[in-house]
Amino acid sequence: MLWSGWGDPAKAAELPAPVRGLLGDLLGVRAPAAPAATFGEVRLPAAALPPPVQAALAAIVGDEHVRADDDARIRHTRGKSTPDLLLMRAGDASDAPDAVVLPGSHDEVAAVLRLCAEHRVAVVPFGGGTSVVGGLVAARRGFAGVVALDLARLDRLVSVDPVSMIAELEPGLRAPQAERLLAEHGLTLGHFPQSYEYATLGGFAAARSSGQASAGYGRFDDMVAGMTVATPRGALEIGRAPRSAAGPDLRQVFLGSEGAFGVITSLRLRVHRAPAVRAYEGWRFESFTAGTAAMRRLAQEGRPPTVLRLSDETETMVGLAKPTDLGAAGRDSGCLLVAGYEGDTCDVAHRRERAAAVLAEEGGVHLGPEPGEKWAQGRFSAPYLRDSLLAAGATVETLETAGFWSDLPRLYDAVRLALLGALGSPLVMCHISHVYATGASLYFTVVTAQTGDPLAQWAAAKRAANEAIVRAGGTISHHHGVGRDHREAYAEEIGDLGVEILRGIKERLDPAGILNPGVLIP
Repeated sequence: MLWSGWGDPAKAAELPAPVRGLLGDLLGVRAPAAPAATFGEVRLPAAALPPPVQAALAAIVGDEHVRADDDARIRHTRGKSTPDLLLMRAGDASDAPDAVVLPGSHDEVAAVLRLCAEHRVAVVPFGGGTSVVGGLVAARRGFAGVVALDLARLDRLVSVDPVSMIAELEPGLRAPQAERLLAEHGLTLGHFPQSYEYATLGGFAAARSSGQASAGYGRFDDMVAGMTVATPRGALEIGRAPRSAAGPDLRQVFLGSEGAFGVITSLRLRVHRAPAVRAYEGWRFESFTAGTAAMRRLAQEGRPPTVLRLSDETETMVGLAKPTDLGAAGRDSGCLLVAGYEGDTCDVAHRRERAAAVLAEEGGVHLGPEPGEKWAQGRFSAPYLRDSLLAAGATVETLETAGFWSDLPRLYDAVRLALLGALGSPLVMCHISHVYATGASLYFTVVTAQTGDPLAQWAAAKRAANEAIVRAGGTISHHHGVGRDHREAYAEEIGDLGVEILRGIKERLDPAGILNPGVLIP
């Protein structure tokens, strides 16, 4: 993973001159005054971890699995939000951990947590490092040091139960690794978020991830049948049946907990037969309103397409509906809807025929397979595009929410107006990518010219958008999580008593408060 950007450095590309010119003409984007810092120019604070603690950590996991070198510390600094990247591009690694610890088993994780609790060392569980909500920046005050607990060595497919269709996997597996291991058994998770190439299974669970094929396979939290969790107080084994009435479901305490309550060391996940057929296609609708109505019908009438996403007029016009086509507007005006189908031949044919009838009845025009296939080819490329836009002098970031169908138009308008008011004349684009019988998500992308202080510029815009989401009745996050960026709005969403409950759980499981301090808990 690129230390100051997204993914494979070899895939980073400069924006074409016509696109840079268009950004300048439309938004006033100009090249940054100073080039981005090189790796050797990064300002890294001195490590503060007490040597006896570092030696004790090495005794638990092995000398070679405790790293305090510059490379390890820099690569475990923050996540991949735009503010994170702006700081790294400026050479600011002030939030770097003092050391990176790589345990190799549940017992080693548990021992590390006990040691760190005893010595008041903050622990940041680290998977793929793809958080975009400030989920990897620990509060240092009151702690003797900070370590990143990198779970990369917990990377096994432990077992497969083909009768129950459950697989046990370790949390450090990156999504492509997990898919390759399951493919050997003819299986798939069906979980393909935009972070797919680098995110880990543990991160998916801890952030309640939702993949691009969620309409067909469900969200990641739907897939979790059970888990093993290490906490400073001890271990929990959760989930012993497909459904239970034995009290509240404790899985829900840790799903979405972002490492603040415990460290997931094993996951028992619902799996699916690998699809024999994958087919994608595009449809055009005259308006976002018309396309949304068609999506609602598909979601409420059962068996929707596996992938179902709708770009609004602006996103379609700019070409971001197909990330590899930035700046190349589609042949037609309106809104692009992408539908994808996965399964066996008969099932795909049946669902495709049924969906086509609904989409046509709602005014959709079939565009054939080309738009859908182009989207599928570029489905993981948008973060690379963001890096290119940042390098060109644009502030570009995403945010997301969700609401009930009846509230969605108001939520859409509220967020757009908040961003326009905070940023002046930005480019604000939106798409729906996750649908349910009762509602859907809204995923916004914002592009504007950088000011002299782009961090303050985005902070003001984010604050305005968060306030708008809360006022309009949406959730502060559908799948990115809470992190540090959403804590205040999350507190408003759950209320004072909800905050007290979270703090009570935190105090009971993590009395010393070492787990990801400053993240999630208001």
